[in-house]
Amino acid sequence: MSALLEIRGLGKSFPGVVALEGVDFTVRAGEIHALLGENGAGKSTLIKVLTGVYPPDRGEMHLAGARIQAAAPQEAERLGISTVYQEINLIRSMTVAENITLGRQPRRFGLIDWRAVRRRAREALDRLEIDCPVDAELGTLSVAVQQMVAIARALDCRAQLLILDEPTASLDEREVGELFGRLRRLRGEGLGIVFVTHFLDQVYALTDRITVLRNGRLVGDYATATLPRLDLVANMLGRSIGAAEAEARPEQTPPPARPNVVLAARGLGRRGSVSGINLALRAGEVAGLAGLLGSGRTETARLLFGIDRADQGEVEVGGQRAVLTHPRAAVRLGLAFCSENRKDEGILPNLSVRENLILALQGKRGVARPLARAAQEALADHYIKALRIKTPGAEVPIRNLSGGNQQKVLLARWLATQPQAIILDEPTRGIDIGAKQEIEELIARLRDDGLAVLFISSEIEEIVRNCGRAVVLRERRPAGEAVGVDLNGRHLMHLMAGTNEGGQP
Repeated sequence: MSALLEIRGLGKSFPGVVALEGVDFTVRAGEIHALLGENGAGKSTLIKVLTGVYPPDRGEMHLAGARIQAAAPQEAERLGISTVYQEINLIRSMTVAENITLGRQPRRFGLIDWRAVRRRAREALDRLEIDCPVDAELGTLSVAVQQMVAIARALDCRAQLLILDEPTASLDEREVGELFGRLRRLRGEGLGIVFVTHFLDQVYALTDRITVLRNGRLVGDYATATLPRLDLVANMLGRSIGAAEAEARPEQTPPPARPNVVLAARGLGRRGSVSGINLALRAGEVAGLAGLLGSGRTETARLLFGIDRADQGEVEVGGQRAVLTHPRAAVRLGLAFCSENRKDEGILPNLSVRENLILALQGKRGVARPLARAAQEALADHYIKALRIKTPGAEVPIRNLSGGNQQKVLLARWLATQPQAIILDEPTRGIDIGAKQEIEELIARLRDDGLAVLFISSEIEEIVRNCGRAVVLRERRPAGEAVGVDLNGRHLMHLMAGTNEGGQP
C-alpha cells in the first residue's frame, strides 16, 4: 500500500502549551489507521491542523505526494480530506439529500437542481449500502443512520482520506458491526481511513495500524496484529510493564471496620453512556474507579449524582432506593460530587473564597433559609484552617488562588454539607506535586473520619496509592475489581486492556 498521507515533524503550540512536538504520522491508501492517546495526547490538535482549523507552526504535510496546508476545513475538503465528528454536525430539520449536498448543491440555470441533488445523495448512500429515503427528514431517523448519512456526506466531496472521530460512541453492538462492514468496503476501494476511538476491542477488530500519541509527542507506529494489548495500554499511559509489575500498594493502617454500605449501584446504566455498573461504597473507605479515557468513569459519576438520569438499574443511598432525578436530590440524600472540570463546573472565578465555599450548603438549605453572613464567615475560617487553604483571606476572589488551593475550596464546599459520601473525579488533575500530596492526605483523613469516598483517576499510581479497592471500567462496562494483593499496577493494566495474565483477550 502506498503512502496517502505523510506528516513529518509537525509542531503546534498555544500560549503556555506545546500541543504537538515533532509528530510523524503516515496513513496508507486502503488502510484503516487508529489514532490513540489519553487526554492531552494531541489527537484533536493533529486533526485540526490537518483539516485547516489551526495553522501548523512547524513540519510538513503531504497528500498523495503533494504538499498541502489547508487554510480552512472547506479547503481541506477540496483537497480530499473529510472529517466526521462524534457530535453529528448535520441539520435535523432538513432532508437526507439536503444534508449530504449542503453547501455544494448542483445548480442549473443558477438554481438548485433538486433532481441532481437527490441523484447525488442516492449515489452516496448506495456506496455505503444504506437503504434510506433521500427525502426523509434527518431528525426522524435513528442515530446510527444519521451517522451513516454524515459519512455519506463526507464521501460526497470525493474524499481520499476519511477521518472518523469517535464514530461508534452512540451506536449499539449491531450498529457498530454494520458500520465496520461498510468501512472495510471503503478500505477495499483504496480509501485511507483515520479511526479515532477509545474502545480497544474495536481497534483490534477493525484497524490495520495504530499510532499512539502522548503529551503531544509520537510514542510509536505499530501494526495492529503485532502489538499486544497490554503493551498498547502501557504506551498510552506512559508506563513500562516492568514498573507496573514492581508497583504494589503501600502498607496502610486499615481503618476501623464499618460494614454499612452508604452508596450502592446495581445494573446502573444509560443508553449511549455506560451499562451494568455495580458497586458498593462503604463508610470509612476510599474506593477507586479506574479505566482509560472514554471507559465511562465520569459518566458513572454523573449517574450516581443525578446529573444524568439512568434508564437502567437502581441506586441505593443508606440502604434505601434513591430516585436521583436531579443533583439537588443527591445533595439532600447526603451525596457530594467534585467534577474533574474545576474551571467550568467547579469554581465561580469572580466570587470570593467564602462565597464559593458556602454555595452547596446554601443550595441544600434553599432560598428560604439564607445562611447568615456571620455563619458564612465562621464556616470559611474553619475550612481555611482545617484544609490548610493558602489564601490571604476569605474575601479574596478564588481566581487568585493556585489550582491546588482552588481544589481544596471545592472540597470544603461539599464537606460543609456534611455528606455521607463524596465522589471525587480527578481531584488532583492540573495541580503541582506538593498540592497533590496535600489533597491525598486530606482524602485519607476523610476516610479515617468515616466518610465514604469514590476516587476517580486516570493515574494508576494514584489508584494504587490511595484506594483500598478499585473497580476498573473498560468499553463503558465494569471489567473487574482489584483488591488486596491484586491492587497493583500490572493487574489494573490487564483489566484495562481486557487481557489475562498470559496477555490473551
